[in-house]
Amino acid sequence: MNKISPPRREFLIRLSSVSAVLATGATLSACGNSNDPVVLFNYGVASGDPLTDRVILWTHATFEQSTDDVQLTYEVATDNNFSSVVSSGIATASASNNYTVKVDATGLAAGNEYFYRFVARGGFSSSVGKTRTLPANSVTEVKLAVFSCSSYAHGYFSVYEAAASSDAQYALHLGDYIYEYKDGEYPTTPVVGRNVSPRTEIYSLADYRMRHAQQKSDPSLKTLHARMPMIAVWDDHEFANDAFMTGAENHTEATEGTFTARKAAALQAYHEWMPIRTGVDKSVIYRSFNFGNLLSLHMLDTRIIGREKQLALTEIQTPAGYAAWTSTSRQLMGSTQTTWLATQMATSTAKWQVLGQQVVMAKTWIPASIQTKFDSYFRAPAPGTITAIRTEVETYKGQYTSALTAGTIPAYLSGQTANAYLNAANPAIPYNMDAWDGYPVARETVLGAFVQAAAATPSVGKKLVVLAGDTHNAWHNNLTTLNGTKVGEEFATSSVSSPGWEEYFPTAYFPNTIKTLLESTTAVSNVQWTDTTRRGYLKMTFTPTQAKGEFIFIDSVSTKLYAIATPDASETRTYAG
Repeated sequence: MNKISPPRREFLIRLSSVSAVLATGATLSACGNSNDPVVLFNYGVASGDPLTDRVILWTHATFEQSTDDVQLTYEVATDNNFSSVVSSGIATASASNNYTVKVDATGLAAGNEYFYRFVARGGFSSSVGKTRTLPANSVTEVKLAVFSCSSYAHGYFSVYEAAASSDAQYALHLGDYIYEYKDGEYPTTPVVGRNVSPRTEIYSLADYRMRHAQQKSDPSLKTLHARMPMIAVWDDHEFANDAFMTGAENHTEATEGTFTARKAAALQAYHEWMPIRTGVDKSVIYRSFNFGNLLSLHMLDTRIIGREKQLALTEIQTPAGYAAWTSTSRQLMGSTQTTWLATQMATSTAKWQVLGQQVVMAKTWIPASIQTKFDSYFRAPAPGTITAIRTEVETYKGQYTSALTAGTIPAYLSGQTANAYLNAANPAIPYNMDAWDGYPVARETVLGAFVQAAAATPSVGKKLVVLAGDTHNAWHNNLTTLNGTKVGEEFATSSVSSPGWEEYFPTAYFPNTIKTLLESTTAVSNVQWTDTTRRGYLKMTFTPTQAKGEFIFIDSVSTKLYAIATPDASETRTYAG
């Protein structure tokens, strides 16, 4: 192996870790002597799945000129100079795991902040990361930064950088951490310098590994990972668009191989590249995190483990499709996970029961007549179609009243009532069958389980909050059972970079029209507030008296320069405890 001088090695270390070092205020480690082979830490460090006494630590390490295994020592300290190391051990980066390393650093104290690093022979060091354990016992405040939908090709990950500079303590990623599309498909014209690797759609283990590596190369994402621990779940694009248990909309077995093989490759790469605690069965990621007596966070899988295939809107308007949609056996999470969640909520002693999951849970319905015109616009965008949508929305706003009278429309399709606009011929229908609206009995089961859990422990005063992503738009919704009883509230984050309705309805009028439409129809929709045009993240602050969601947006993802908007009154939403 060629020898290189210490200054060259120092440059390599700095190049791979400068953003993370700046985020933590840490110093770089010694560079080793000239006889040692160079070790590269090109993707920074990350931590995740914190518990009260341990946390997962992650990095990627390779020799500069060799494919040999890399022996590493991990160190966890109470100071960024590592004068007080409280946990350490040995780990190996090898080809079998794509040279990624994950360790469970144990022996830590609850609710404490720590610094960590990985060191190779000769003193070659990763950047220094900052992490923290979960608090225990009596907890007065927890702050979470919530993310979803980070499409590399759509722009820069400045949202991650913005959150890294906030006072959030923990990061939550609710899925679509990567996207599977080929270059030039989504979007057709990537932001300059943001072409995806590989250029083809990803199917194999090598493909998924390469796409994860590219994602981790982004400086803003490396900064976030080095700043705080992340608790993550996948959504569909970690596999393929609109995935379910046995397939996906963006997968054709005749030409792309079995979905079973593709899913296995995606699972393997995800567990290699994410700071997630990996069990025997890589497909099981639902798990709980307890923040003392304040908050129990139940991370769910609504995508792969138990989801039945999505139904189309046209299907549910037929007798057979309607019967399938409303079937008591129709699953979104699967019976095993649903039973587990009910037990977790019932046995938890925390006030806030928080579901961290992928898709919007609240009922978000619009009139069938307007949905039909939306569909027409998507199939053939034209000025005449836009005019027709605008006319229909204005008509609906003029005729709709919240004081509805009893009707004969089936309960699931009508919100149980009718008025001058909504009737048997023009019922309100879900706009997104990929969300919980496509699985109404499964939603009713989960909400009912929370009601039972709260009733069984009245002294705790349990409250339900659902966190969601997926739609690329921001939401604050009520959560109600089918009979209209409010059970909790939902906060859904916007996207890191993936486009919202502003891309599909590019005129200024239409995103705001959709916002007005959804917010004003409370009898058939649970939406209280939404933003349909901006990228950002959600900062959730939990105290004994309230759950506060601050929707924080940036002005652009198409350039490296960006500005953070201070949330106005409507963009700070609270749920009283």
